[in-house]
Amino acid sequence: MRLYHGSDQIVSKPKVDRCRPNLDFGRGFYLTSHYDQAVRWAKRKASLGSSLAIVNEYDLSEDLGDAKVLRFQADAAWVDFVCDCRRGGKAYEQYDLIIGGVADDKVFYAIDMYLQGLWGIETTLEALRFYDVNDQWCFVSQRLLDERLTFVEGKEIAL
Repeated sequence: MRLYHGSDQIVSKPKVDRCRPNLDFGRGFYLTSHYDQAVRWAKRKASLGSSLAIVNEYDLSEDLGDAKVLRFQADAAWVDFVCDCRRGGKAYEQYDLIIGGVADDKVFYAIDMYLQGLWGIETTLEALRFYDVNDQWCFVSQRLLDERLTFVEGKEIAL
């Protein structure tokens, strides 16, 4: 399976501990199966002060062995998990790989309303129905990343 990572540099040897804390699925190395989403991530990264936008391409082994994988749908469990991670929770640390939707700027509006207690879970889930939710794959385990993900190439994207 092909996965992509948007960056401002070629990432041939990804590291799970280089990511910022308090992201959707905690600290890890984030990828997507959607090339266009990786292009957006690369351009966003470049807009923060770099002159390069790079989409890194990887091949993921279909056999994940005994890895502890958590896979979400855009449901109440996903919303609660994202909220916990964004608040600094550590529940993600019990998994090797977490797969689910991206709480991008539009989606995060709904999640933020829930976080603030302004919306209940039903209202939040109803609002999320109107957004296209892309996927993200968060490798929490460096071992799984090293054993199952192979770098293919990095491509510069025009800004």
